[in-house]
Amino acid sequence: MEKANQKHLTLEDRNFIEQALNQNMTFKEIGKFLSKDPTTISKEVKKHRTRKEPNRFNGCGNLCSKRFSCRKKYVCGKNCNALCFKCPKCNKYCSEFEEDVCNSLKQPPYVCNSCSSKQSCRLVKYYYHALPSFNQYKHTLSVSRQGINLSDEELCNLDNIVSPLIKNGQTISHIYATQNLKCSRSSLYNYIDQNKLSARNIDLPRRVRYPKRKTKNAPKKDTLIRQGRTYEDFEKFLLENPDTQVVEMDTVEGIKGGKVLLTFLFRNSKLMLAFLLNGKTTDSVRKTFNWIESLLGNDLFEKTFPVILTDNGTEFSNPLSLEFNHEGIGRTRIFFCNPGASYQKGALEKNHEFIRYVIPKGTSMDNLTQKDIDLMINHINSLTRASLNNATPYDLAQILLDKEVLKKLNLKRISANEIQLKPNLLKKN
Repeated sequence: MEKANQKHLTLEDRNFIEQALNQNMTFKEIGKFLSKDPTTISKEVKKHRTRKEPNRFNGCGNLCSKRFSCRKKYVCGKNCNALCFKCPKCNKYCSEFEEDVCNSLKQPPYVCNSCSSKQSCRLVKYYYHALPSFNQYKHTLSVSRQGINLSDEELCNLDNIVSPLIKNGQTISHIYATQNLKCSRSSLYNYIDQNKLSARNIDLPRRVRYPKRKTKNAPKKDTLIRQGRTYEDFEKFLLENPDTQVVEMDTVEGIKGGKVLLTFLFRNSKLMLAFLLNGKTTDSVRKTFNWIESLLGNDLFEKTFPVILTDNGTEFSNPLSLEFNHEGIGRTRIFFCNPGASYQKGALEKNHEFIRYVIPKGTSMDNLTQKDIDLMINHINSLTRASLNNATPYDLAQILLDKEVLKKLNLKRISANEIQLKPNLLKKN
């Protein structure tokens, strides 16, 4: 085993740990791959695992280990004359409550990720998910670096040395060079900013003489989000997983600042989906992902959208919020085309031509509803394609996609004679 690099676990490391736990790999095997000690992996999992309560509406209300032998009544004070273990409120009121914990959680891997009985188990479950773990780690790291790293006595001694010298007109650099201080120069400025010393910013001539420089408001584009998600990473992923279904994703604008369409295209069937967004923002895209997942469920969403290839638009600049839901459960993998290389998802780009037949460029979508968009998409997906040997995308989707997906997303076949790809299709009567 290679020597551990003694660095903190990254999000990629935690993603690997999650996937490895799903595949029932041991801590030793995971540690060997990440060049970490197995105890490091064990501590990470035990510290950041998340608790999932059982469904209390499915006969799982009582979590007490004594529930099968308990014959108590009136624990909550109500005269219902029923055995308390049958009531879901029993655990809340009973002073002798002891939670029934699965024995598998008391030994490695301490989580239910790979447990074959998790679907039927009615006890509390614990899962390890990469994103919540990473967010908790960042929060802990941030909190640990806040505040003053000095005791009250040390801060008082520092104040007695520094403040009189500052009030005598000495500069911070001079004081720092001539005094034996137990803090850095930047920390000294911070203590004065935070009013921890008797001296104030007004006692520093250069501090108040020069106003703070204005900075440009335009934020720099974060290129870190592309790490592990480039087109080269995408190609490598497909080589390792050749049977994975690829979905291309993009947006289609109406007028600047108005509603837009979030579009998906399944490469294997050429089936296209489109969803109306209130704006071209990361928040709108995230909400649509959450809405689709609420319709399909996490398992069916992950099965339908395992890998998504998109461009570098700002609306996709928060891929983590798309790859994981609000509970931190993974649902897809996001990859980006190379900058200026939208042809790498050319199938979807070409399919946008059909949308423009119905919604010409520069036409506002603000008066449209999702029902209108579903109607347009059904007409597009019912159009035969020469590239599909004169089959329609809807025909192939019936074979290649789960029928629940077609039903829940309101996908229907339009008869060949009724297909219309003109603006009149969406005109109100």
